[in-house]
Amino acid sequence: MKKMMMAVAGAAIALAGAASADPLEGVWQTSKDDNGNFGFIQVAPCGSALCGTLVRSFDSAGTEISSANTGRQIISETVANGDGTYSGKVYSPDRDKTYTSKLVLSGNQLAVSGCVLGICRNGGTWVKIQ
Repeated sequence: MKKMMMAVAGAAIALAGAASADPLEGVWQTSKDDNGNFGFIQVAPCGSALCGTLVRSFDSAGTEISSANTGRQIISETVANGDGTYSGKVYSPDRDKTYTSKLVLSGNQLAVSGCVLGICRNGGTWVKIQ
């Protein structure tokens, strides 16, 4: 009986963890950069924040390409502020800069913007693909 109770408790904890996944978690397709390239970013928890790693890159025609940035953390130190907004940092490979960023989640779309040294950039709208 004790073993069964432990199994039920373990299953409940596992389900609670799955149910509490942040809506930002998953794979996002970025908007095209200055070179027309885009990528897939895998967002997952990292410590008490969320981070996103570039997992695939594509040229302007949508053909997968090799990138020195594959495996690089693009989103870092990102935390939920409530109401679908997040703050953190986003690295932009085309400009080799890390922006203090605001991300706004609306359904399966993510508006990305940020600033570095007073220079701001609209990172476009990313789309959740998984």
